[in-house]
Amino acid sequence: MAKTFDVPTSALLSLSRRHLLAGAGALACGSLIGTRAQAADAAWPTRPIRFVVPFAPGGSSEIVARSTAAELSKTLGQNVFVDNKPGAAGNIAMQEVARADDQSTVILGHIGTLAVNPYIFDKLPYDPKKDFVPVSLLAKIPSLYVVHPDLPVKNIAELVAYAKKNPAKLSYGSAGNGSAGHLAFEYLKMTADIFMLHVPYRGTGPMMTDLLSGRLDAASVGAAALLPFIKAGKVRCIATGSAKRLPQLPDVPTVAEQGFPGFEMTQWYGMLAPSSLPRPHVDKLAAECARAVKAPDALKRLQGDAAEPIGSTPEQFAQFIATEQTRWQKVLQRAQVKPG
Repeated sequence: MAKTFDVPTSALLSLSRRHLLAGAGALACGSLIGTRAQAADAAWPTRPIRFVVPFAPGGSSEIVARSTAAELSKTLGQNVFVDNKPGAAGNIAMQEVARADDQSTVILGHIGTLAVNPYIFDKLPYDPKKDFVPVSLLAKIPSLYVVHPDLPVKNIAELVAYAKKNPAKLSYGSAGNGSAGHLAFEYLKMTADIFMLHVPYRGTGPMMTDLLSGRLDAASVGAAALLPFIKAGKVRCIATGSAKRLPQLPDVPTVAEQGFPGFEMTQWYGMLAPSSLPRPHVDKLAAECARAVKAPDALKRLQGDAAEPIGSTPEQFAQFIATEQTRWQKVLQRAQVKPG
């Protein structure tokens, strides 16, 4: 027969009291940790943010990055400064930021580094899907299709007809293999089933020099760089790559309007963060970016560059990148584009 032991009621009460106190202490500790975590998320960033741009100073990337950084500096409570890190088609900067774990470094993502480089380089020093988290698509800048005034074409239909009548006679220039201008014309060539000789240059500047002099027949460049030459009559704009006509060129139809429904060619820029950045910080940045690109000062600068401010969520930007990768992979494989 098992023995039984009588436990004094006072002891049971004391034991229960200790369990209650221990449980309450654990709850208080958990609550304190949660409160501190929330406070840390709310306080972030606690030091200046470096916004890396993988291109040389100047051009559309500069305008998008600096306009966004200026507004973020007002709302985040910390300075956001632009740091240009050009080289190797953006690979140098992308590799550096992929490894950053200071929670204060972000980078300007671009069609080249996210939708082109993965398909033209045999090996990249970064993984665009694993090493980065999309924050926000900041802006799109339409590509314009222009020809030298001496070329007897005034629209896409005439360019297509002339190219087919004069095979291997027409040339177009770009800022280099895999550049946005290269992609834009290869996309048009694939869509319209025409051939034009590609002449790569080391930058938009020298390419424009030859286009203006007539040594090149055509080119596709971001709107900001071309608008002054179009207005001066030094080049003729035959189409815009945007989804709708530009206010700056209301009489110039889009490529889509000219018989190629769904055609769109834009350069785009968005903010990426290293994948190590906590999700609350990513969400906070995305919300502030959405406000930043549509703030009055930023809006004025971006629209002056014919840029369309976007300001998306991380999920929307991720989906956009995936769509662009699918589209450009086909174009790059068809054109057999290799790094310049």
